[in-house]
Amino acid sequence: MSDYPYAERFTVHRSIPETGRSREELLDELRQMATEEDRVWETGKVSGSYYCGDHGHYDFLTEAFGLFAHVNALQRDICPSATKFEGEIIAMTLDMLHAEAVTDTEPAGMVTSGGTGSIVHALLAYRERARNSQGITSPNVVKPETAHPAFDKGCHLFGIELRRAPVDPATGTVDVDAVADLIDHDTIAIVGSAPNYGYGTIDPIEQLGALALERGVGLHVDGCLGGFILPWGRDLGYDIPLFDYRVPGVTTISADTHKYGYGLKGTSVLTFRDRELRNSQYFFLTDWSGGKYCSPGMDGSRSSGLLAATWAALVSYGKEGYRAKAAEIFATAEKMQEAVRSHPELRIIGNPTFCFSFTSDEFDIYHVNDFMRLRGWRFNGQQYPNAIHMAVTGPQTQEGVAEQFAADLAEAVPYAVERKDEPASSAAIYGGVVGGLDEEADEFIRMVMAQMMDAHQAVPPLP
Repeated sequence: MSDYPYAERFTVHRSIPETGRSREELLDELRQMATEEDRVWETGKVSGSYYCGDHGHYDFLTEAFGLFAHVNALQRDICPSATKFEGEIIAMTLDMLHAEAVTDTEPAGMVTSGGTGSIVHALLAYRERARNSQGITSPNVVKPETAHPAFDKGCHLFGIELRRAPVDPATGTVDVDAVADLIDHDTIAIVGSAPNYGYGTIDPIEQLGALALERGVGLHVDGCLGGFILPWGRDLGYDIPLFDYRVPGVTTISADTHKYGYGLKGTSVLTFRDRELRNSQYFFLTDWSGGKYCSPGMDGSRSSGLLAATWAALVSYGKEGYRAKAAEIFATAEKMQEAVRSHPELRIIGNPTFCFSFTSDEFDIYHVNDFMRLRGWRFNGQQYPNAIHMAVTGPQTQEGVAEQFAADLAEAVPYAVERKDEPASSAAIYGGVVGGLDEEADEFIRMVMAQMMDAHQAVPPLP
């Protein structure tokens, strides 16, 4: 498997060309790559990643983005539209998360660069407030083991001790008593997921909220994955527990607009029960020779194009459109889960909703993945225990996709049973399941890690 598949087809640039190439030539090259790569997810066989799947909507967002792509959202005196877009995105998200239930403080929010951006900004806000108002200099945060690695990253970056609470293997949700045991006088916040990425299960947010109030700590609800679909699922009557600001004790919620908000990649919303908590992570520098500097987050310059496209997505869909999209996704997820449950050899972990994970107590579930890969399916992988999951999105709601999943799974299970005493060739890596034991799969994993850590190595070396 090539680690640079376009090297033999297109010019490889190792330096800025002396003479620029024509725009039409470059656009033609980009169209070829985009068209070929889109064909993979257009089948509906790719878990997550492509949440809307509607090229008409993507074209609309691209036009909205293009109108403001060149605008710097940092310079609000020149582009007041950025204030409109960002303010209304935050207001609409707070409304969706029932911030009207908050009566003793003033809710607020900020638009960030993505789910990781929202999570690390929340951690920064908790750290700064605890240090400034409580004098805590050795802070810690307690998260479920299943909570996103962005919490680990943020704690690493900001010098916060991260404590991991175990998850009940039967329910796939955090053990609240274990969380309580990990809290001490230096704990600044605890975490719950709605849902977690791996299993698609929702932690007991109401219990965590009561615990947060009892112990005087913050509670961040990670709704990066589910924040823009679970509310509509509740409206439709699905059994989804409360996770928003109607739960006392919830102090921050992250929700990704670039997922089920159907915006472009690069935006998320971090909301706060209390404006004071949000303001605690602002950065001010008043004595710089270049002028007084203030930043509401870690980013400086930002393209207003992302704000415009996100705003356009929310307003164009409307609540009615989001409910309709959610109805299709939840119905499809139910069909696919029914297909899994029809096989006694398979077991769904916990009580998931639109995103579900399944494993087997009789064989390595990656045997199923090995077979499904041959049929074009691309799942996300878990480990400890080995499991694979499907985050159902727009492309899966196409006619016949759920039925094809059921048909292919019906062949994959006996394939796995026959090979239960053999090692599978797949392994889990965040964002997917790839080969892990054979030579080709090992090479792929090495390539992915090399590209992540040393991007320049993605270009073929000079002869």
